[in-house]
Amino acid sequence: MRTTTRRYFLQQGALVGGALALGSRALGATSANEQVNLGIVGLGWRGGQLIDAFGQVPGVKIAAICDPDSALVDEWSAKVPDAQTFSDLRGLLDLAELDAVAIATCNHWHCLAALWAMEAGKHVYVEKPLCNAHWEGVQVVNATDKYQKICQIGTQQRSAPMQAEIKQILHEDKLLGPIEWVRVNRYGVRASIGKRDTPLAPPATLDYNVWLGPAADQPIYRDNWHYDWHWDWNTGAGEMGNWGVHLLDDVRNNVFRDSVAFPQRVVAAGGRFGWHDAGNTPNVHFALLDTGTIPVVIALTNLPEKAGSESSPKCPGPGSGYIAYCEGGRLEGQRGSAKVFDAEGKLIKDIESPDGMVLHQKNFIDAVRNHSPGSLNAPVKEGHHSTAWCNMANYAYRAAQESAASGPTNPTKAIERLGAGAGLTASAATILEQLSRVAANNEPGTSVEEFSLGPVLTFDGESEQFTGAHAETANQYLRTMGRGEFMVKEV
Repeated sequence: MRTTTRRYFLQQGALVGGALALGSRALGATSANEQVNLGIVGLGWRGGQLIDAFGQVPGVKIAAICDPDSALVDEWSAKVPDAQTFSDLRGLLDLAELDAVAIATCNHWHCLAALWAMEAGKHVYVEKPLCNAHWEGVQVVNATDKYQKICQIGTQQRSAPMQAEIKQILHEDKLLGPIEWVRVNRYGVRASIGKRDTPLAPPATLDYNVWLGPAADQPIYRDNWHYDWHWDWNTGAGEMGNWGVHLLDDVRNNVFRDSVAFPQRVVAAGGRFGWHDAGNTPNVHFALLDTGTIPVVIALTNLPEKAGSESSPKCPGPGSGYIAYCEGGRLEGQRGSAKVFDAEGKLIKDIESPDGMVLHQKNFIDAVRNHSPGSLNAPVKEGHHSTAWCNMANYAYRAAQESAASGPTNPTKAIERLGAGAGLTASAATILEQLSRVAANNEPGTSVEEFSLGPVLTFDGESEQFTGAHAETANQYLRTMGRGEFMVKEV
């Protein structure tokens, strides 16, 4: 989200204030000759946050900044005046004195920028999601081995201290008994991005060719250039790739302890309701992921509870978080906190924690200094796996839009196709019905029939390809063509 909560400021203020009070020893600063020179690529909202966060890690110098929009470069150059400035990251990567880069570009640039950086001998911190096209993520993972570089993904919640406590509760103490299934929520209100009659012209300050990079050259009909690229498949991954990756990464980390790389099967539904704008990613999205062990359902919406409202729809548990339903109760986790309830619904444990910012960036810098990839809290391979869960939910949604198998269907019957047990089928169908009511409250006349689930997609984790029925439809999303000089090559 664009807004930063009061809780975030309080948590980060306490963290940074404590570090300042204790001096450099608090964050384990090394001697001056171990300074890490860092380049920041992408100076939008997230890039600015990374400049602030890395700037709080002792021994880090923001040595270079880069963005194809010179207006953003000028803005941030005034704040980090000692940094060299670039509009093309290839110039930044030519700097011999640069040790590492942090990539906060549009999603479609993440993999190519990371690959170019490692080829140039730099360590890489790359924002989530790792990729929109799964094959590109594979190449980044391969590159870390080939070039022997440190590569961390920006799922900062992995560095939150509470994650170890959650795993202790669920798996060591077994306080709640066996985990039966998981619900993931992302209920966050956004707005229409508009729909113009004529294409939007790039800002006069933007190098359009560099900004576009490996994406297809297509007309843009939304109202604003920056940030709203998230809601276009050509450059973004919708809310599933924006917030969904944080939440599903928490689930992989805490519920599965990273034991499940990829879901075996996935089915999805949704749509873009109420806005009639230029976006093509769903603002209501349902997906059921068959992991082979504990099933996961994700419910996502950017719509308010009703048209004209600013309030999110009601849902069980946190609006941006997950619920691990267990035999003896449930655990509700979200950024910065978790709650544990017994089987009667009584709160038995309340956990508060910093959200991981600054700690996560420090973890990366420490790994760079020590050249210890094993010390990373979010190594890129795990980031690739968590990104794949989001991408598979997106691919299943897109397949539902394209496939003849997607038609008016009883949702309970459709979910049964995935082989879910009766209890989970009923719960998943209820979630789907709840999402359809949100859509109807924003676009009258919408019914669950318009949420018909698409085909069940089967994924082979060894080949990292879809197999079986509808594989041809799904596999087309695994790789993009690239463009001219901006091509992701096989590693």
